[in-house]
Amino acid sequence: MDLDGFEIEAVGKNVARVSYATSLMKKGVLISTTEHLLSAFVGMGIDNAIVQLDNLELPILDGSARPFIDLIKKAGVRKQRRPRTYIRILRPLEFREGNKFIGVYPAETYSVSYTINFPHPLIGRETFSLELTNGQYVSKIAPARTFGFLHEAEAMRQQGLIRGASSENALVLTQEGLVNPPLRFPDEFVRHKILDLIGDLALIGRRVLGKVVADRAGHAMHTALVSRLLRDRTLWEETTLTEGEAEYRAPQENSVEQAV
Repeated sequence: MDLDGFEIEAVGKNVARVSYATSLMKKGVLISTTEHLLSAFVGMGIDNAIVQLDNLELPILDGSARPFIDLIKKAGVRKQRRPRTYIRILRPLEFREGNKFIGVYPAETYSVSYTINFPHPLIGRETFSLELTNGQYVSKIAPARTFGFLHEAEAMRQQGLIRGASSENALVLTQEGLVNPPLRFPDEFVRHKILDLIGDLALIGRRVLGKVVADRAGHAMHTALVSRLLRDRTLWEETTLTEGEAEYRAPQENSVEQAV
């Protein structure tokens, strides 16, 4: 807003920097930490929105997508007449990097399965799977908070990262435990990874009909998948759905065909 209405489209070609968060850049203008809000939009069935900012980073709030969900519910959504367009995955696409993996496969709905493995007594190996229908995102994913390790905090601050991080907006892990219990879910850590993945895949620019599987992937692999999909049109087709089909695939209880 402070740059006279300068717009940065939330699409794969504008992905700039990916480490602990996903940033967008256009003509030298940078916006950081976009994934939580984009994830909330997907979870609420919103694919047409303008986000107005006057700073270079979206607010972290409590480290989850739930505050954004609450604000969207309070503001309300608007159904639009134009049919929603989807990308239907036609052929599998997989990336591997050491023990990291991400893949997307043909399916009739949008589903995500994620596995993480941290050598920490509260985490270890966690796996969670979710189909984005019937309000599951809002109840099972949106409240999951971002997390970080206390022993890494100073090094990250030296890089200019997590300057606003605190126990109010992230789960803070020591070597043995958690600074700010309780957890919202026993497996809150892997659920937050799904939250991030859904936000990063929103950069495809259309809702996905496909099954995504990830194992210790992270933002860089999420956005690499987006980039490859957008470059190779043989992997997917653009499609619309009938009203009945769209309602079946709706991400929330009160189906929103289009929203603004």
